Amino acid sequence: MTLENIPFEFAVRSRGSGAQGLPQSEWTAYGQYPVIGQGADFIEGWTNRKDLLISPSPSLVLYGGHTRRAKYVDFPFVLGPNVKVLEAIDKAALDHRYLFYFLSGLRVKSRGYADHFPEVKRRSIPLLPLNDQVRTAHLLGKVERLISQRKEHLQQLDDLLKSVFLEMFGDPVRNDKGWDTEPFSQVGKFTSGGTPSKSRDDFWIGEYPWVSPKDMKVPKIFDSEDHISAKVFDETSLKLITPGHLLIVVRGMILAHSFPAAINMVDVAINQDMKAIKLKSNLRTTYVFHCLNALKRQILKLITTAGHGTKKFDSDVMVKLLIPVPPLEIQDNFLLIAHKVEQTKYCYQQSLNDLETLYGSLSQQAFKGKLDLSRMVLTSEITARKLSNE
Repeated sequence: MTLENIPFEFAVRSRGSGAQGLPQSEWTAYGQYPVIGQGADFIEGWTNRKDLLISPSPSLVLYGGHTRRAKYVDFPFVLGPNVKVLEAIDKAALDHRYLFYFLSGLRVKSRGYADHFPEVKRRSIPLLPLNDQVRTAHLLGKVERLISQRKEHLQQLDDLLKSVFLEMFGDPVRNDKGWDTEPFSQVGKFTSGGTPSKSRDDFWIGEYPWVSPKDMKVPKIFDSEDHISAKVFDETSLKLITPGHLLIVVRGMILAHSFPAAINMVDVAINQDMKAIKLKSNLRTTYVFHCLNALKRQILKLITTAGHGTKKFDSDVMVKLLIPVPPLEIQDNFLLIAHKVEQTKYCYQQSLNDLETLYGSLSQQAFKGKLDLSRMVLTSEITARKLSNE
């Protein structure tokens, strides 16, 4: 494909800046017109302010200078604050959906919550022939929809497992099935973590994951950002945590809004803001993990604040958290169901990873003019051919 790089400001006109747009304080949960800002949700609020309505003809691209998030809009909307409205100067030369995908893949250096749009304006847009732009946008859109579907499937599987948990065990807050309970502080043996000396380079070159709160974003820990050597366990008091422990975060500002928990699947060590729990024989790790997820709101109410402002979850409040203890047979049945769901999730996650890799590769090739889409036939072209043959 032939490609010409055009300076951004020669191809795109922009309007909207600073705090222009309907402020968030005026957004409502319901209304006639959607409010579109720079947040993660496509539609972030609603309003009845018809005087602020923007009617694309047929489409516009929005760009959040702070969040670096692009949105393609082809219906009437009201603009939120700090968002640029972008429009092609020559619509016969630049397709808006193509512009949207170009901006979505643009890498802009982060400078905190600054406005990144001035840097965007200094870039050049790789302009393909208009038909090739339309085909590129169509292809990337198809892959993007498949990625969205995979993410929905993963969320549906998570929701399914939560539903099965509540069906089998009831709400652990109310313990409406009347199971015996154990204070969380007594569900097993708690092991503390620590940080090896940073002055010992040989401590920080090794095969053992050293898990800290930043790694606790997944339900199962196979690896971590930092690693340590076997020397640490020989020369310090830091303990090796064997697979199958329940890992929890007990200190840090993340406890203000979340309670990270995970199960380690490999040998690990943990830092001082965490605890590892080897559960008693009457409790299964998978069951307690899902139980803690169901008890999240109650746990957050028990979080306290240290003198220097750090949030903490200490043993003196853990005793107030009661964990229902169902018969092992029921816990094991749930474990089997959870394992099957995890196998399905693994397949979907692999598919999602492949699709995201494919999207990145196609996008990179397309915006370098190296993607041949000449054989791609669009739906509109098929319809036009049918009409011409009638």
